Amino acid sequence: MEWNTETLQFLSQCFLNTLSPLPEPRRRAEAALAEASDKPNFGLAVLRLVAEPSVDEQTRQAAAVNFKNHLKSRWVTSSPNESNLPSLIQISDPEKAQIRSLIVSLILQSSPRIQSQLSEALAMIGKYDFPKSWSTLLPELVSSLSSVSEANDYASVNGILATVNSLFKKFRYQFKINDLLIDLKYCLDNFAKPLLDIFKRTAGLIDVWASSGQPAEKLREYIESQWLCCRIFYSLNFQDLPEFFEDHMSEWMIEFKKYLTVRYSALEDGGGDGLSLVDELRAAVCENISHYMEKEEELFQGYLGGFVEAVWSLLVIASASSSRERLTVTALKFLTTVSTSVHHTLFARDDILQQICGSIVIPNVMLRDEDEELFEMNYVEFIRRDMEGSDLDTRRRIACELLKGIATNYKDKVTEKVSVQIQNLLALFAENPAANWKHKDCAIYLVVSLATKKAGGSLVSTDLVDVESFFGTVIVPELRSQDVNEFPMLKAGALKFFTMFRNQISKPVAMALLPDVVRFLGSESNVVHSYAASCIEKLLLVKDDGVRARYTSSDISPFLLALMTNLFGALQNPESEENQYVMKCIMRVLGVADITTEVAAPCITGLTSVLNKVCENPKNPIFNHYLFEALAVLVRRACEKNPSLISAFEASLFPSLQLILANDVSEFFPYAFQLLAQLVELNRPPIPQHYMQIFEILLLPDSWKKSANVPALVHLLQSFLQKAPYELNQEGRLTRVLGIFNKLVSSSSSDEQGFYVLNTVTEYLGYDVISPYMGHIWASLFTRLQNSRTVKFIKSLVIFMSLMLVKHGSQNLVDSINTVQPNIFLVILEQFWIPNLKFITGSIELKLTSVASTRLICEYPGLLDPAAGRLWGKMLDSIVTLLSRPEQDRVEEEPEVPDYGETVGYNATFVHLYNAGKKEEDPLREIKDPKQFLVNSLANISALSPGRYPQVIAENLDPANQAAVLQLCSSYGLSIV
Repeated sequence: MEWNTETLQFLSQCFLNTLSPLPEPRRRAEAALAEASDKPNFGLAVLRLVAEPSVDEQTRQAAAVNFKNHLKSRWVTSSPNESNLPSLIQISDPEKAQIRSLIVSLILQSSPRIQSQLSEALAMIGKYDFPKSWSTLLPELVSSLSSVSEANDYASVNGILATVNSLFKKFRYQFKINDLLIDLKYCLDNFAKPLLDIFKRTAGLIDVWASSGQPAEKLREYIESQWLCCRIFYSLNFQDLPEFFEDHMSEWMIEFKKYLTVRYSALEDGGGDGLSLVDELRAAVCENISHYMEKEEELFQGYLGGFVEAVWSLLVIASASSSRERLTVTALKFLTTVSTSVHHTLFARDDILQQICGSIVIPNVMLRDEDEELFEMNYVEFIRRDMEGSDLDTRRRIACELLKGIATNYKDKVTEKVSVQIQNLLALFAENPAANWKHKDCAIYLVVSLATKKAGGSLVSTDLVDVESFFGTVIVPELRSQDVNEFPMLKAGALKFFTMFRNQISKPVAMALLPDVVRFLGSESNVVHSYAASCIEKLLLVKDDGVRARYTSSDISPFLLALMTNLFGALQNPESEENQYVMKCIMRVLGVADITTEVAAPCITGLTSVLNKVCENPKNPIFNHYLFEALAVLVRRACEKNPSLISAFEASLFPSLQLILANDVSEFFPYAFQLLAQLVELNRPPIPQHYMQIFEILLLPDSWKKSANVPALVHLLQSFLQKAPYELNQEGRLTRVLGIFNKLVSSSSSDEQGFYVLNTVTEYLGYDVISPYMGHIWASLFTRLQNSRTVKFIKSLVIFMSLMLVKHGSQNLVDSINTVQPNIFLVILEQFWIPNLKFITGSIELKLTSVASTRLICEYPGLLDPAAGRLWGKMLDSIVTLLSRPEQDRVEEEPEVPDYGETVGYNATFVHLYNAGKKEEDPLREIKDPKQFLVNSLANISALSPGRYPQVIAENLDPANQAAVLQLCSSYGLSIV
């Protein structure tokens, strides 16, 4: 695209029309720009338009936005795997070079709005090109920074600093690898001194401003500049403390402390966002000093006392204001870092602890208007912060973290002070409950947040209060309250306490309160009925002695109907239609309760109704997962108890499952197939005819294109093979099934699934049925073995050969393999079976492979021949290793190799339904002890050739395995003669 008058007019008109309120000219302009964007030098032409002073500001700003987006999509072309979008034409290298040469000077000439767009574009280029392919950028930025600062042009100074800040951000989040450190050194060498120079220069201007009475707007620019310098400081110091910053630490720290202690009343009291601007600078300073405290405590200690005092004083004031959240949090984090360091003695005095509790912690833990607003307006975010622990950046949580930090060295003192605060808060509540309910909430929050959890468990403890006494006097009155909608935040806190300390609340006390918790499922507050559901769900997980469930079906039977009614009722509340806590509770209750017909019927109706609704627009994957788990557990437990319910469940579920398949709700395909597999498995042969229609769909190649569906489809196919082996051999179905096996086994991402199919065919069909196909099966497996072998594949192959042997005999196994190539079985045995047998894991797999291997050396004539003694001995050596050594001594972890196979369409991952899982079938139920089977077999064959096998064992078995054989023989009272 040539830059001339026509191009200028064309682009100007297009960008002007993109701003039109009328859809038609706007669409035409967007289409014209999209077409033009494929032409060479389009980006350069747009950049020149942005620089054209004759074009109005609004049009140039639209062009700047387009330029930024054009660069995002075309500076580096994404690979086909990264996007489903068609590949775009990349900007040519000569055009890139011209853009790089123009953009810095153009940023300096532009208005703030255009400048921000161009700075983003420059940062995007820098992500790929800086510094290796753009070595002139930083010197140009440094030179420009020097000239504009000399001219006191702080709009341009801040534009340059914002650009540098964007460029250097990568040092904060990228891994510390050699390339990153080389880039960091380059940036330090070129920018550490200019950064300090502009920082000190601006600091001086701020001091002059304070005494000269200049307009507040100038101070705003200076403060913003210092904030940007602080963020660049953070980036350059993030990986390690550079020598330059160590040498000039005092120059930085003196100014840092000033910004924490000086008030800039012209901005802070002037309304607008002046206070937040100054607080952003202070928060950036707190982050910097926290970082130095963590990284270079020894070098920093000389400044520490002054900073602690400054931050402390600032916190006492900031804590009183709702609008100063970010400053409060970063300041609290700094004090928390200090409290757990060797300088914790700064917090040792009683008066200091008292001030922390009274002036910092309590004001920050006390509920504010914005907390109430979040509680009412966005219950999902409130719960995420409050119950799921994602509130580490909120003042409530970080204030408690400060107390925990101090308690690491002064636990008794903290406990004493906080316990007194809790009693004071409860006393104030008692004086006027309606007015002072937030004081009680604060007391509960302190107990819950400061409780300590045992590693890896759900047991929590606290020294602040006696749990039973506190529960009885503070929590129970809230739970007994007849109005479930009164003071909902207090009710939520009480339910959270009950949930957290559920292990310490005795069963009789908890059982007496459970009907009250069930009532709270009817609360209008989304948070309250969510917490009530979570409380019940967590109670049902409590185990005594870590083994026995404390609450059983008989415990919840008296109010089961009310419980289920209220749970389904909660899903009718606005914004709770897809409440994951309620659905998880439904799933848990169905897993514990006694599922009678009276319970099953309304539950299956309610769940399928919810399913049909979410099929229209699946939004919440966690809710959807619990929904399908609830369906699976209901089907499993109800039908196992009463098989006559299967047909009723089919009648309810089939329309919903057909809806999923017919409307291509691809997110739900894996779930639907798992539920269908569960229903097939629950049926007794012959399975109803309507399932055969699904069987036909299952065999279509299109069904297997999406990798996320494969495990569920395999499970469903296995269920059909198990329940309908006769139908499998009709109408060419077996050929199609083996075609599926062949496709799955050819890829390392699905080979295990292919073996599942093959193993099920082998287990449930007679050899007369499968023998015509065995040559093709072995050829397929050996081709894969030759082209792309993995430990996982070879283990699966050994398991399959073992199953083939125990189901159809060693002779059929050997003969069918040798049809591929004469005597190839012995090669497979020596190169793959024997060396990999010891890697087999899983109790059923271990028994299957050890028994099959034992039968092979004791039945197959080719191995009983004296000439095969070495091979026989090596096989026995592997069997003994498998049976006698612990798994961790036998198995080496195979590294996970990421698979970038084709994923067609919806890129979901398979999610296993725990309650619809396939039960592992033991193909050797009649053999209880594989070790005894080995010794019996060895004793029997040795009796036929006395003296032969002890010699073979001595020559071929590892000494430890020889000893293991003797030990096994002794254990079972047998001998090898």
